[in-house]
Amino acid sequence: MTESKKIWMDGKLVEWGEANVHIMTHALHYGLGVFEGVRCYATEGGGGAVFRLAEHTDRLFASAHIVMMDIPFTKEQVNDATIEVLQANGLTEGYIRPIVFLGAGSMGLLPKDNPVKVAIAAWEWGAYLGEDGLKNGIRVRVSSYLRHHVNSSMTKAKVTGSYVNSILAKREAVASGYDEAIMLDTEGYVSEGSGENIFMVKDGVIKTTALTSVLKGITRDTVMTILADKGCEVREERFTRDELYTADEAFFTGTAAEITPIREVDGRVIGTGKPGPVTTGVQETFFKAVKGQERRYESWLHRF
Repeated sequence: MTESKKIWMDGKLVEWGEANVHIMTHALHYGLGVFEGVRCYATEGGGGAVFRLAEHTDRLFASAHIVMMDIPFTKEQVNDATIEVLQANGLTEGYIRPIVFLGAGSMGLLPKDNPVKVAIAAWEWGAYLGEDGLKNGIRVRVSSYLRHHVNSSMTKAKVTGSYVNSILAKREAVASGYDEAIMLDTEGYVSEGSGENIFMVKDGVIKTTALTSVLKGITRDTVMTILADKGCEVREERFTRDELYTADEAFFTGTAAEITPIREVDGRVIGTGKPGPVTTGVQETFFKAVKGQERRYESWLHRF
């Protein structure tokens, strides 16, 4: 990770190396925090633009509401702070991490008067799954770890502690020689990646998993909008791993992953083993949109 100069913490900018928390921070011990992953892109003609900032901030506040944390700032203040930290670091392109967590105070599983802390960091970060992965696709395996059940974890909230499950799945996949993991739900159907939503294409039919157990991805929604504008229908429904094996195309979507083609699953080549026309078409339009080259999607950009 490329270190930046400043981080916004609880209303003010502090030096990167001084953005510390107490060892008794409740979230460090028990994992009660929520976060977002946001990207900004350098745009055509100069300047930067945060991609779908309002939607990310809305989801941050929704996550906090689900886990019963009251954010001590307004959405407008969080949006303004995001731009402030980008400008303070001289960034027009990079990754942004807002995080809300319970600070130091009482311990145990019933926090009482612990303060709710808010921070926003931003840094340079390229392709999450590699430039080659973006261009040529990645190899993935179905994980032995399952996606959380809807009644064992709050699957519609980006809760910090919930991602231990994803870390285990990712480590398992990489240790097995793959680039990423695919997680099944508790009934055995394809759910998502360790931190990405998934799409598949078969005989012209495009599917993505329904939102039963997965996070409502903002990039997922972006891709569905782009496909609809291209005249394509996306079915939100369950599919199995063996259905995925026989897909013509498959790809991950996510703020970090952007649009990453999948060329192999569990040793089975997907389609021709190269990104297909649906994937490449969506990818091309997506990158034009985030860089301000598609006027029809200008509303997605928060320019600064």
